[in-house]
Amino acid sequence: MGRPRSSALMTISGLRAAVVCALAAISACAGAVAPRQPVQPAIQPAALQAVEAGPQQESPAPERGVLFRETGTASWYGKEFQGKKTASGEVFDMHGLSASHRTLPLGTVIRVTSLDNFKSVSVKVTNRGPFVKSRILELSYGAAKELGFTAQGTAPVKIETAEAVYDRARYTVQAAAYTEEESARMLKDRLSKKFELVYIAQLETNIARLYLVRIGSYASEERAEQTASKLMLEGLEPVVLRKD
Repeated sequence: MGRPRSSALMTISGLRAAVVCALAAISACAGAVAPRQPVQPAIQPAALQAVEAGPQQESPAPERGVLFRETGTASWYGKEFQGKKTASGEVFDMHGLSASHRTLPLGTVIRVTSLDNFKSVSVKVTNRGPFVKSRILELSYGAAKELGFTAQGTAPVKIETAEAVYDRARYTVQAAAYTEEESARMLKDRLSKKFELVYIAQLETNIARLYLVRIGSYASEERAEQTASKLMLEGLEPVVLRKD
């Protein structure tokens, strides 16, 4: 009877030893396994991609844009710019279908609808403006005629783009426009004490040469708007423009 009991004890001891060895082996293997890395998304946000691109690489274009919509007051222009080059380089034709917008990319086709009579017309953005803060668009005479507001000069409108707008841009702030260069220089000197990169641009019309006092080159429209807000405290009526 003693031998079987001794044999059973040995068997149990052997099993215990085997379990301890197995646990030790598993523990050793677990320590050798590299920690699990988080899975990266297949498509990263455009902003993160731009940061990871580094200063020596061109940031990839955003994958998606947004449809542009805006409502406000439109005016029109004609003879004073007839035959002059626009910001896009095209010659202005007052009887054609074109428009000036402050921030949309040149060449963008927009659909403009009059909120007075709901007539619509498609035009191409070829120029910068209007320089009057209370207006959002300046149409060629031909486009305004299509919408039926040449007589009154202005009309409430809705602007829509048919395609998404997503390209990058820089912006500047126009503080004021003068027909006299001396007046523009005086304002430039005054603003240079408070703002960086104050300069004067010129615009030729069939009536007079305009001297445009502008400030800065900003990577976002929001930054430009912040400067515009400060200029309003100077008693000015600034407008933010796309810097082409």
